[in-house]
Amino acid sequence: MKTNFSLLFYLKKPKNYESGLVPVYLRITVNGERSETTSSRECDPSLWNSYSGRLKGTTENVRSFNAYLDNLQHQVYDAHRALTEGDIPVTAESIKNKLLGKDEKSILLLIVFNEHNKRMRALIGNGYALGTMTCFGTTIKHT
Repeated sequence: MKTNFSLLFYLKKPKNYESGLVPVYLRITVNGERSETTSSRECDPSLWNSYSGRLKGTTENVRSFNAYLDNLQHQVYDAHRALTEGDIPVTAESIKNKLLGKDEKSILLLIVFNEHNKRMRALIGNGYALGTMTCFGTTIKHT
């Protein structure tokens, strides 16, 4: 399925802004649906080129900053490609979650520990003693 996909870097000034550095945000748009996240960088608004979404200049700091934004842009395109290849519905929120690592299915430590204890109970008498199981039970209570 074909989707309209774009991304934009822009400055978002706080309400009480007077002067100084301003955070750079990333907006992902898919079929008119928007999702925004911070780029974890700040810059001087006088050096910002809104047309290109990058800093103006050729100094080493500017090149480094723009390289970071290029890398972030590449990561967004990789996330979009991974969702497309995985036949997962592509939305602005799903791309953002993939970029931030929030889409990973997480397994909680206690669930893994309980599964381990079930297997160990079956092995009591075959290499494991009842005292070992008691220690595992105490460890899970402390966890």
